[in-house]
Amino acid sequence: MRSFAWFTGLIALGLLSIAAFAYPAWLLLSPHFSFPFHRIGERIGMLVLLVGFFPVASRLRLADRTSLGYGVARRSFVREMSVGVAAGVVSMALVAALMNVLGLLDWTPSASLTAAALTKLVLLRLTSGLAVAFIEETFLRGAMLTAIARESGARAAVLLTSIVYAATHFFASYKIPAAEVNAWSGIALLSGTLHQFAHPFDIADAFLCLTAVGIVLGVIRVTTGNIAACIGLHAGWVWVMLVVHDMSRPLRAAPLGFLLSASDGFIGWLVLACTIPLGIGLRRYYARGASSSSR
Repeated sequence: MRSFAWFTGLIALGLLSIAAFAYPAWLLLSPHFSFPFHRIGERIGMLVLLVGFFPVASRLRLADRTSLGYGVARRSFVREMSVGVAAGVVSMALVAALMNVLGLLDWTPSASLTAAALTKLVLLRLTSGLAVAFIEETFLRGAMLTAIARESGARAAVLLTSIVYAATHFFASYKIPAAEVNAWSGIALLSGTLHQFAHPFDIADAFLCLTAVGIVLGVIRVTTGNIAACIGLHAGWVWVMLVVHDMSRPLRAAPLGFLLSASDGFIGWLVLACTIPLGIGLRRYYARGASSSSR
């Protein structure tokens, strides 16, 4: 588990850097820029994570395309990623349609959207989905899964990266007004970022759902030998979720409202129930593809 320790340590270092350096950075930047305090702290954490990734990757022998999940010809990578995006969009759109049928979504916010505004929204959310997918899949299903699998096997790698994947989705955005920033605000920002973990039962449904999604992506990564399909599926799912978030509101007071998570109003018991058969189908599809390509 040495590799797992290195990666979790890197994540912990990124979080601790928020507490340690957010306030000093604020003192340097606030006289010249109007950056919100929480944004400065978040960027510091991301920068430390990025800078720390390179020596960790080098130490664990991950500094090559294959280890990072890109060990396939560019044309094949793009093709598999595109298929994944399509599958992700279709599958998550069906989940959203099921939510609508069950009376869990209120589409009032979309009534005022013009065609131009809708087109802009869809394109912007596609960009966000691709960015999130590339970053998370390269780090988790690329480098981290590879390193753990070499030491502890594929099953342990899939499970551990899925738990980390789920946990990172509960790093909340916590805002501190500029007038209230003081020397202890970095610690307050870190505490606010992690506050959802203080109430584990409130996030249990979403955590289990995200863990299941992570397992599906991890299994596909192991099956295909690269992260092209993982990036595509991830991007497609995030794309649809972001668009639905912008165009609707969750109806948590509905009779079946408990199926939606309190954390974001989307993922939860319903998405978890849909993830299981979807994961089985995707596993079989990619296993057949891997078997055909090896002949």
